[in-house]
Amino acid sequence: MKFFYHSLLLILILIQQNTDVKAQSPKINARVDSLFAEWNKPGKPGAAVGVVHQGKLVYAKGFGESDLETGARNGPETIFHIASVSKEFTAYAIVLLSQEGKLSLDDDIRKYLPEVPDFGKTITIRHLIHHTSGLRDQWNLLAMAGWQLDDVITKEHVFNLVKRQKELNFEPGSAYSYCNTGYTLLAEIVGRISKQPFSAYMQEHIFKPLGMKNTLFYDDYERIVKGRAYSFHKSDKVPEGYKKSVLSYSNVGATSLFTTVTDLSHWIDNFSSHKVGNAATMTQMLERGRLTKGDTLPYAFALIHGKLKGLSYYGHNGADAGFRSFLSYFPKEDYGFIVLSNQAEFDPQKKGFEVANLYLASQFKEDKTVKVPDTSAPITGYKFDSTLFKKYEGSYELAEAPGFVLRFWRNGARYMTQATGQGENEIFPSSDSTFFLKVVEASVVFHKSKEEKVSKITLRQNGEHAGNRVKPAVIQSMKKEELVGKYYSTELETFYSITLTDDTLKLVHVHHGEVVLKTISKDRFVAPWWFVQNVDIARDESGKVSGLRMSNGRVMNLWFKRLNEDFAAGEPTPIKK
Repeated sequence: MKFFYHSLLLILILIQQNTDVKAQSPKINARVDSLFAEWNKPGKPGAAVGVVHQGKLVYAKGFGESDLETGARNGPETIFHIASVSKEFTAYAIVLLSQEGKLSLDDDIRKYLPEVPDFGKTITIRHLIHHTSGLRDQWNLLAMAGWQLDDVITKEHVFNLVKRQKELNFEPGSAYSYCNTGYTLLAEIVGRISKQPFSAYMQEHIFKPLGMKNTLFYDDYERIVKGRAYSFHKSDKVPEGYKKSVLSYSNVGATSLFTTVTDLSHWIDNFSSHKVGNAATMTQMLERGRLTKGDTLPYAFALIHGKLKGLSYYGHNGADAGFRSFLSYFPKEDYGFIVLSNQAEFDPQKKGFEVANLYLASQFKEDKTVKVPDTSAPITGYKFDSTLFKKYEGSYELAEAPGFVLRFWRNGARYMTQATGQGENEIFPSSDSTFFLKVVEASVVFHKSKEEKVSKITLRQNGEHAGNRVKPAVIQSMKKEELVGKYYSTELETFYSITLTDDTLKLVHVHHGEVVLKTISKDRFVAPWWFVQNVDIARDESGKVSGLRMSNGRVMNLWFKRLNEDFAAGEPTPIKK
């Protein structure tokens, strides 16, 4: 009788719990709907949203249109390009092959990709996984070479660039720099080991076993895919209010996964059910990268560890053309959140966390002993003593990226920052020493010495990056005429010119056009971020200009040799007989 009593009590409790969940679901669903109401209108792109709990979709809905030309609606079965969220699938394939003994994560990548140049330092598969290889990013290289990112870009185009590289951004393992090139190479490694196209391997070994019926790696930009979304961006220049964001990629691994909310729910379920792979597979996937100096990165195997109001999660976001995507999973609570959008201005991570706030509200933790808010979930209402900011104002150069300077100043009641070659952005205090940005997931910590002086910062954005205070540049006298000329990169096979018009130096490229070079110091200049961020003048022993070192975020110090005067003037160099 006692056993029966306890069993009946347990059943009643379970029934009550299930009843509570069902009673709450319509209310929560309505609140989620309201988060996306502004996109749920005709003639607007929008999003598809999914919430996964205990392996099942408990919420799945679409908002707005997947194609503004046909008026097709977004929904859970709409096929989206999910950009860099693709990387976790590529990483999963690598882990499966390593478990089968077909590769080691510490193998030199040239064992499988002998065409990658020998830089004198070993680059391992693990380096590619964690973005610590030192390789230059494929998109930045292409942009510097004159490509538009809506051009047709194939795997072969990327490999042709990689083959011509002569230097790395940094020694492998010594630093972190997000690098799409690494994941393009990882996909090729999977293909060469499995002796089949990467897209075919993924279909056979991951997508089909998981029941992901509408998922594929899109490696042919001419392929027709029914039910897919197209991407858009706002424009006040047309009556419709939107223009197309064209995407013509034919390369995979770093990007180009086509999938749906429904299919991604099966992927999230596999994190705990292990229908493909096993528990050891996920343990490996969640292993964070480590730098040679011992620092641990939040970036694991294309899964970024984070916290939301005390709850641990892992996930990734993505952005290509007008597509925006975010996937996160809270393992202890067994909740996954999916937000896929086809509008460039959409912030999927922000909206994903807003949805998570509704479902996980009762489970969020409050640590009453900690007075400073968690910077991973910044609070804009922090009461900051504005007099403290006087010590923070100034310029700070990142130690790992010489020439990349963050400037901070106060503008009335607002606190501002500007990075080299980029626009101004407002920052917001989350403690007396920490400020965060809303435009990107990043924060800055100001460090005080014992003497209360501030000479160091830490930029937290995909890892931690130290910076040191630098004095405002004193621009020395310089003959601008000596910089005028033509410069060539054998690694990009492209030319840049420096011209002088009305005492203004300009950087010119045949495809990108021309931009004004802003002087930072005698031999250092900056240009708009979409062109080339930093231009450093190189001189020979006699002081004569011999070339340029150009950087663009994920490309550092790319060499451009100055050409002789005849060639620079456009005249052919005589052929020696």
